[in-house]
Amino acid sequence: MATPIKEWSKLEVRAVVRFLFSKGIKPSKIHKQIAETYGEGAMSRSRVYQWCTWFGEGRTSLCDEPKSGRPKISTNEENTTRVDELIRCDRRMKIREIALKLEIPKRTVHEIVHDTLGYRKVSARWVPKMLMEDHKLQRVEISQRLLQRCQQDNGDEDTTHIGVGPGGDFQANINLFDNLITGDETWVHLNTPETKRDSMTWKHPSSPAIKKFKVQRSAAKVMATVFWDAKGVILLDILPQGQCINAARYCSTLDRLKEAIRRKRPGLLRRGVVLQHDNATPHSANLTQQWLQRYGWEILPHPSHSPDLAPSDFHLFGPLKHHLGGMAFETEDDLISELRNWFDNLDVDFFRVGINSLLSR
Repeated sequence: MATPIKEWSKLEVRAVVRFLFSKGIKPSKIHKQIAETYGEGAMSRSRVYQWCTWFGEGRTSLCDEPKSGRPKISTNEENTTRVDELIRCDRRMKIREIALKLEIPKRTVHEIVHDTLGYRKVSARWVPKMLMEDHKLQRVEISQRLLQRCQQDNGDEDTTHIGVGPGGDFQANINLFDNLITGDETWVHLNTPETKRDSMTWKHPSSPAIKKFKVQRSAAKVMATVFWDAKGVILLDILPQGQCINAARYCSTLDRLKEAIRRKRPGLLRRGVVLQHDNATPHSANLTQQWLQRYGWEILPHPSHSPDLAPSDFHLFGPLKHHLGGMAFETEDDLISELRNWFDNLDVDFFRVGINSLLSR
């Protein structure tokens, strides 16, 4: 058997097809001879039939005919500038709209936007509150005051000695954090569905598609108020059914917190409690402020709408909800028991990192 020709051109193969077709050879046999002489990839069977049809209709040219349609437009500097100006004027403009407006192909616009200009379309990041300029200034001022407070407690006006320890937590011997207690409220459901990320499983390409039915959180829920410091949870208070958090109820919770501090943190009441909580209405009410002034507790300033500066929000409640994902409880007592067990099993380093991370934030 002859060795296939390795170097050939399209025009050469088409000329051979025309020669064999003019000798009356059928297209099927022409394809077989082409494959034996030039290899299987020289010309497909359907393409051989197509060229035989054209030659039978009287075609003599072996070259490709000019393609109809809009001529190809290169991504030149002028088009790039025009596309960039449109996007800067309207960040939500679509590729199709740009192509229609500039009268250039969509493919060219796509190359300019993604390859030349380096744009990529993203969704806006969702934030719970839009901070006004006053809120931003307040956040900066409060953060500066807290840093100054940390410097004063260290007896040093320079914070460069504060380093990052193992695990990324800031290491500092700060009296403020020794006396700091933080707390907040959160809803806990008797049935908390697991997140989509937690339900991910390994799947082989030939495995059937995995289905997951949408599950809503149960209507039955309890509100848990948690106070904790760098050593652990001091008080877990559960709001009874039918009651709401108001100033009177919050003051009652503070009474229980004071007794828990007396039992679990001896000497802290004498040294002075520094309480960190957000600006919710029960926390900032006059009745609550009077209670705090009566017992001489210091309130750590907290900027408005800043859950990223509340340790309970950014460090404690997230892992708690993750732990409860996929769990279902028959009664509130079972749920409360699980909450207490989870808090009791947490390592003390978990709480220390959460409190100390305030410094880096």
